[in-house]
Amino acid sequence: MARSPTSALAVIALALLLAACASRPVNPPLAHAEQGAGYRFFTRPQYAADNENLVILAFSGGGTRAAAFSYGVLEFLRNTEVVGPKGNRSRLLDHVGVITGVSGGSFTALAYGLYGDKLFDHYEQDFLKRDVQGEITLRTLNPANWPSLWSSGWGRSELAADLYDEVLFHGATFGDLHRGKGPLIIASATDISTGARLPFTQTTFDVLCSDLSALRLSRAAAASSAVPVVLTPITLNNYGGNCGYAPPDWIKPFVDGSDPPRPAARATRHLREEAQYGDSINRPFIHLVDGGVSDNLGMRSVLDSLEVMEALHLNGQPSPLDHTRRIIVFVVNSLSTPRTTWDKSESAPGTLEILVKATGVPIDHYSYEATELLKDSQSRWQAMRRLRESRAFAANQDAAVAAALRTPDATIYAIDVSFARLTDKAELDYLNEQATSFSLPAEAVDRLRAAAARIILDSPDFQRLLRDVGARIVTDQAAGANQ
Repeated sequence: MARSPTSALAVIALALLLAACASRPVNPPLAHAEQGAGYRFFTRPQYAADNENLVILAFSGGGTRAAAFSYGVLEFLRNTEVVGPKGNRSRLLDHVGVITGVSGGSFTALAYGLYGDKLFDHYEQDFLKRDVQGEITLRTLNPANWPSLWSSGWGRSELAADLYDEVLFHGATFGDLHRGKGPLIIASATDISTGARLPFTQTTFDVLCSDLSALRLSRAAAASSAVPVVLTPITLNNYGGNCGYAPPDWIKPFVDGSDPPRPAARATRHLREEAQYGDSINRPFIHLVDGGVSDNLGMRSVLDSLEVMEALHLNGQPSPLDHTRRIIVFVVNSLSTPRTTWDKSESAPGTLEILVKATGVPIDHYSYEATELLKDSQSRWQAMRRLRESRAFAANQDAAVAAALRTPDATIYAIDVSFARLTDKAELDYLNEQATSFSLPAEAVDRLRAAAARIILDSPDFQRLLRDVGARIVTDQAAGANQ
């Protein structure tokens, strides 16, 4: 029997209604918070033994431009072997202990943490040279997805997360990262309510009383790259206050009272912001957007960690800086500065153009500032070390002076890997014109990868590092491999 038009419409309406019930994935609660468990700094295998060198990669935001540029850094570190003063050979990539990633850079960081060297077999085709942005647009325009997109709990970022899962992460979770033996990966998003940075580590999820190990990597990447307005926030359930969480003893001096140990002002602020997640009654949901809003370089995680380590060391508490001799930070900044013609016209730029520029300029300025703060720490530690080694210090027996000068003996190497370091002006102009999107021409991807290798090889700080450790490059295929 043929159905009447009214019946057919009713069936369609029912299907749409059922589809509209689509809901976002829910991060599960944590029954009991354990400080020595889960995916965090102190549970990674490379921290079980004293290591004189701490190598950190900080991957900035910037869509596929950032993902390809940071991938070029990984390729260079993989393809470059050094021989040490005792004749031992090793790949530079094997020394990396931490990778921070924001927005576009978070995809490369998370994918390398998941796949390790296998990433180099498929990342280029699976993600970098794929029109990811076009696929998100097609799915958004597909009527089959409209009911879900219209629902209150499932937006464009959840749609994007499903795509990222299909093409790159294949259902992997932070539990998979935890079971691996690779470097610690810290992908970050921004809490849109407070502007605070939210790193995806179990340390943060302890305060939320949530189990990070069950969270898909694709949702973390989607949250870290959820550009406001263009994409919707990723929402997490907050169960804070229901798992017996208590701050570890080493944190208490930084969050208790009004006079925390110096120098830890920025780190203290982050710890106090994080502690607010313990109030799940007033904040049962946390809405996350692009990590670049709070930290477009991924450097705040680095700076905060160094501050805490230094403050612990300064106050006589156990710290990784007690045995670390070198802290090597590759600041991988894919910031582009495309030219505009605004100043050639009497007509002012449009509202959308101003909005994009007004959003980006403060982020860009902070990116520069974060790198300079790292260099300031390097200069301060060097100055204090020279003062301790001086005759005047040796003659001074004042305990207060000695305590004040008890800065770490580690040397910081801040290796700036940014477009501005290119000596080829034509190449610099080309890279600066690449859009912040998840779709770039294959040629642009290849030139971004090759540029990263050239910049590192030409870096004075990188060459200084090699001289200081008495090492030399014995194989280097990265500089020309992608030409």
